[in-house]
Amino acid sequence: MNARTIVTLVLVGLLTVLFVGAAQSQDDMVQLKADAFVTHTRPAAVFVHDEHNEKAGVEDCNACHHVYEDGKFMADDDSAGTACSECHMLKANGRQPGLMVAYHKQCKSCHEAEGKGPMACGQCHVK
Repeated sequence: MNARTIVTLVLVGLLTVLFVGAAQSQDDMVQLKADAFVTHTRPAAVFVHDEHNEKAGVEDCNACHHVYEDGKFMADDDSAGTACSECHMLKANGRQPGLMVAYHKQCKSCHEAEGKGPMACGQCHVK
């Protein structure tokens, strides 16, 4: 094998490792992003679901993925796998907050109650 072939194989191998590594590292990365928002004033919030829940000690899905029926919280039910926009419209509907308020209220109220986590806009909406 000549030097040119070895260098080419090494470069191809290196590029493969870099691309596969980058792709795998993004598997856990989630953006809290709803297609319902047509225009954005800030980037979608970056949120690593499993890492967050492990660090915060969140074990019950309904802590975030809540279900309400007739205004009553259903403690034994959760909405995991359902987009927030399926229940929350862009604008508030009676006592049900609009989508943006629901996102902010869900995250920030927990962070405030626990005295932990990001509170400022740029800490979640990272440019």
